[in-house]
Amino acid sequence: MPGEAGSFAVADYLVFGGMLVLSAAIGAYNGWTSRNQSGSGHFLTGSRKLTALPVSTSLITTFMTSVTLLTNPVEVYNYGGIFGLLCFSYTVAIFISSEIFMPFFYRLGFTSIYEYLELRFNRTIRLLGILLFMVNIIVLNGLIIYAPALALNQGAGVDLWGGIISTAVVCTIYCTLGGMKAVVWTCVLQIGVMLAGNLSVIIKAVMLQGGISTVLSDAQEGGRMNFWDFDPNPLRRHTFWTLVIGGVFGWIGVYGTNQAQVQTYISCKSVTHARVAMYINLLGLMCIMLCSVFAGFCLYSVYKNCDPFTAGLVSASDQMMPYLVMDIMKGYPGLPGLYFAGVYSGTLSTVSCTINCLTAVTLVDLIKPYTTLSAKHLSILSKGLSLFYGVLFIGMAGLASLMGGMMEAVVILSGITQGPMFGVFTLGVLCPFVNSKGVVSGLVSGVLASLCACLWALFSPPTPEMTRPLPLTTAGCNFTTSPNWTSTAPPTQPTLFATTVSHNSSDIHQLAEGWPSISYLYFGMVGTLACLIMGMIVSLLTGGWNETVDPKLTFMKEDTLTYQLYKFLKDNITRKRSKHGQKNVTRTEFCLNTISGT
Repeated sequence: MPGEAGSFAVADYLVFGGMLVLSAAIGAYNGWTSRNQSGSGHFLTGSRKLTALPVSTSLITTFMTSVTLLTNPVEVYNYGGIFGLLCFSYTVAIFISSEIFMPFFYRLGFTSIYEYLELRFNRTIRLLGILLFMVNIIVLNGLIIYAPALALNQGAGVDLWGGIISTAVVCTIYCTLGGMKAVVWTCVLQIGVMLAGNLSVIIKAVMLQGGISTVLSDAQEGGRMNFWDFDPNPLRRHTFWTLVIGGVFGWIGVYGTNQAQVQTYISCKSVTHARVAMYINLLGLMCIMLCSVFAGFCLYSVYKNCDPFTAGLVSASDQMMPYLVMDIMKGYPGLPGLYFAGVYSGTLSTVSCTINCLTAVTLVDLIKPYTTLSAKHLSILSKGLSLFYGVLFIGMAGLASLMGGMMEAVVILSGITQGPMFGVFTLGVLCPFVNSKGVVSGLVSGVLASLCACLWALFSPPTPEMTRPLPLTTAGCNFTTSPNWTSTAPPTQPTLFATTVSHNSSDIHQLAEGWPSISYLYFGMVGTLACLIMGMIVSLLTGGWNETVDPKLTFMKEDTLTYQLYKFLKDNITRKRSKHGQKNVTRTEFCLNTISGT
């Protein structure tokens, strides 16, 4: 039963501040040790000398944001453990990315993957890809900075703008001073803090509830152990098919063709280190997902008789985990600070990686082709761009604080950019007959298709029959305590999209009511498939079969680990057969010679 939430103690501020100071110190150290190395290549890719372990942690933390850490357990709390089936999509996506896209981009060695689009197609497609990427990443990072600052403000009373500015300033310091090397090594620190913070909450909740068996029993009785649902209906929010198929398309787009991830793994000293980093990253993703699922079970076990969201004790679903932390960790100074340090670590790692990749894209795609600057000047310019983007993210976080529908805007932007761009790179890498006309048509079609899917979901949110939220109650609430959050009325069950639609769009809303939207996990897939289909059709109709493409700019089976293993086994079998044949020939000659008496 919820009680009065606590507030930050001195120890919490020390733990939280210590994480920020250490992150900045790592950047300063890397900047100092590499002060004599010039050139943008060292700053943006660490001179391609990094090893698998630190790179793998950077791959994990780049897209395991603070928003993920705050919302994944709540997703399990509301809809059940089936959300953990994303682990299957992680596995398939990492395998495909490591076999096709990673070795391909590593072989080409581009700092910016958009260089490839110009070589394969033309400059227009390169600039369109850059535009979509930059708009998406800048807006997304505004929310990523704002969301944990808001949670910390409302959960522990920490100043909102203090949290926003401290996050952006620390990221900017170590990105500007240390570049990619600092980004990677701070991610090593930050993933440790993330895991420690989340495990501290889980352990305390388990102790409070009387053991793991009690938590699992409560989850079972509350219907949260719903791991399997094979309903093929694409309108359902979470089923095996939406989570695995939709998740695969989304995560291949992240690990195969996203600038932030590609720039990270090409920083490895060899393709083998890059491949090992991706599979270590897979294990990390699974661990974080399993922790999120169990944290969701703990959240339900603690609040099974009094849902804080329905009771109005929190004003948004992403404040549930901070509320739990401040509720159950009263009297344990330092542990709330450790949890929030973990949440902020997710923000720092994501924002720092995106600052670095935005710097790379701006420098390589928008500045270098039009200038003849020296290596020293390019290095200085790289640091200046990192500083610029850090300041820009502070401004975007401020904009997020003024926009009530920011989450919806981010979901739409992600849907209309990532899916179609994954389709564009897939056409270029895997379809030699696709030409520039086909790619432009595919990109426009993919953006329009995914935009329609996202907007339709805004005007016609999924019905409870499709989302199937699990039951919650407020029967055991004790309202004699004074909650930290206030609400004028109990909020409705949280969904991906806000259901508030302006009166000006009421006609559209009424029209859309009879046509429910597909699962949000399919938004990216819709854009990818539309891009692929239209791109291939238009290319074939405009002479794509006569297209002459440099073989190095398309997929080569020799790059894959699967082919290398196949070739190794084939050569060994052939060698053994050859030796066996030679022995048989020798025996036959011996017998003939014996018979003939020679």
